[in-house]
Amino acid sequence: MWLLPISVIIFTIIIAVPLSRYMAKIMDGNYQAPGVLRWFEKRLNSGPQNWKQYTIALLIFNTVLFIYGYIVLSLQPWMPLNPRGLGILAPSTIFNTVISFITNTNIQHYSGDVAFSNFSQIFFCIANFFLSASVGLCALAAIIRALRGDLALGNFFVDMWRVVVYMFLPAAFVISLVFLAQGMPMTYQNDYQVATLEPAAMGTADNGQPKQQTIVVGPLAAFVPMKMMGTNGGGFYGMNSAHPFENPSAAANFFTTFCMMLFPMALVLMFGRMLKRLRHAIVIFSVMLLLFISTVVWAIYFDTLKPNPGLTAHPQSRIFEIESPTAPGGKRVITLPPVAGLPVDQHLGNLEGKELRFGTSAGATFAAATVDVTCGAVNCEHDSLNPIAGLSPFVGMWLNCIYGGKGVGMINLLLFLIIGIFLAGQMVGRTPEYLGRKIGGREMTLAMIALLVHPFLILEPSGLYAATNWGIKAENNPAAHGLSEIVYQFSSSSANNGSAFDGLGVSYGLNNNPSPAPEAVPWDIGGGLVIMFGRFLPIIAPIAMAAFLGMKKKTPFGLGTLRDDTFTFGCLLFGTIVIVGALLFLPVAALGPLAEHLGPIPFGG
Repeated sequence: MWLLPISVIIFTIIIAVPLSRYMAKIMDGNYQAPGVLRWFEKRLNSGPQNWKQYTIALLIFNTVLFIYGYIVLSLQPWMPLNPRGLGILAPSTIFNTVISFITNTNIQHYSGDVAFSNFSQIFFCIANFFLSASVGLCALAAIIRALRGDLALGNFFVDMWRVVVYMFLPAAFVISLVFLAQGMPMTYQNDYQVATLEPAAMGTADNGQPKQQTIVVGPLAAFVPMKMMGTNGGGFYGMNSAHPFENPSAAANFFTTFCMMLFPMALVLMFGRMLKRLRHAIVIFSVMLLLFISTVVWAIYFDTLKPNPGLTAHPQSRIFEIESPTAPGGKRVITLPPVAGLPVDQHLGNLEGKELRFGTSAGATFAAATVDVTCGAVNCEHDSLNPIAGLSPFVGMWLNCIYGGKGVGMINLLLFLIIGIFLAGQMVGRTPEYLGRKIGGREMTLAMIALLVHPFLILEPSGLYAATNWGIKAENNPAAHGLSEIVYQFSSSSANNGSAFDGLGVSYGLNNNPSPAPEAVPWDIGGGLVIMFGRFLPIIAPIAMAAFLGMKKKTPFGLGTLRDDTFTFGCLLFGTIVIVGALLFLPVAALGPLAEHLGPIPFGG
């Protein structure tokens, strides 16, 4: 039960410590690469860049990446490695997909094995797994250099080269060998036609002969490593990491969980090493670890150790009164009759939507971890989590700083850190300082803009869609759970996570689909816009904030200075994250997961 989460956390920390030292050397330019790689690196170096130049280069790179991705997906019918003759996705779905993949979100309004050829999987998905994952890491490196007072923030294109070639490619190669050993497919073959053990299980053809089953395969061992290590999460198959080809064994599940946690954990320690303030980074790491463990324990306790309330008996009728302006007395009485329990043994907890090859707690552990590190891969159905257990992935996305993705999670935590220091300074009547530099109005304005973009992009569109047919017709469940489906979709989009409750009808699919989901286009466009703004605004504002802060002169350390490497500072940071996060999202949590858990609809109580 608890062996998987404990072992994977300990193993990841052990590997993350030396990896952080290696990463710091690379980003500081102290790594001696082979001559041919250094030659390419010099060709990319257009000179040092200030924060504006670095940000513009980042945006230009992503614009080119968007154009490239749109072209690749649009040309799918005419590209090789497409023996099934797949067409193209609907234009709105291509827009959503390309935005999603270049921003490290990888939310999918389609099933990869149904809609994508191997050409698209390789040249669109795998390529973006490496490139989009590198952007956030480069942004963090620029912020670190700004905070330590460097005159230039480096060169974006050189940083991209170093991250992709010196970090991600070697790591992905090693992990691909592990996955190959576990039986993961690695082939350019597109599919196999096989006879089923039960004759005519797939139906019969016009001539009466049993149809064969189509088994889609591809370069999975090259696809999955960066899907996980890059915290991308986009699945080769619709079932993602619950599919036996994407996750063939319990050992593979252990390593996929380890892979998505590795770089986010190592980046926190890299932050301290590059700043030469490792003790400060350890305090931050400890706060993140406490939040991480809390979400994992919460998910396991309320899902793996609790039965599914939809299958348990409600032996007594229940009467509820709800406000209704059309009912006599302004209240309508709802009577719920007794409900018999189903004859299902639930001593192993809620097993609905779980892949039991990996153990009973693997689904809940994965569900919490994949949102804490903004990966988005899933090995269970989040829509099937017990209502209160489903609050764990919500919290991971709402806080968006429990390790988070590559670089971006640490950037988001810096916002909470700056705000916490500011609040502490106001309480004691002292000008707030961070790293020996005074935090002024401009820095606070940028920090608040970056922080408030996230809840705005979740709550505003959630309210709009929940009040219109865009959300009402798309949701698959009534009342609180339907609202949770809508809020989860926008939370996942804004947090650049990519997981989903999968209860929404948002799939258009291929452009020639005769019966797309009726509200697919509004979800494609609206979700894509939320993804785009949720990615770039919280990156640009912190880069500017760090640049302005780094330009200031350092002030001498005094008795009134708040030390950033103490237990007290850790408590301040933890309290700021929890309190500010609760103030921003507790109301919508009360209307969604908490209401479903406590209320009569559909089966709380």
